[in-house]
Amino acid sequence: MVNRDIEEVKDDIIEKLEDVIDPELGVDIVNLGLIYEIDLNADGLCEIKMTLTTMGCPLTDVLAEMIERALQPIEEVSQVNVNFVWEPAWSIDKMTRYAKMALGIH
Repeated sequence: MVNRDIEEVKDDIIEKLEDVIDPELGVDIVNLGLIYEIDLNADGLCEIKMTLTTMGCPLTDVLAEMIERALQPIEEVSQVNVNFVWEPAWSIDKMTRYAKMALGIH
């Protein structure tokens, strides 16, 4: 295994998370602003703190599974825990310009 800097691995994690598309909106979870925090420890435990666009969203299990699958190719990640949080509340202000354009929000 190549010894890489944690920040380098986190960049790879973010890149892989950009492949996880929100099934309802059709835009990736990074550009939607749903990812709040990524922690990776030396044992390969990756903790992802994220939110959803609506509190009652039924997609928590689906998105957690999609995230775990997306991060499998990163050899430094041995386990993924996705923690859904509701504070701070998500709003369209958290979206990137790309996500707003993709959804037709001006």
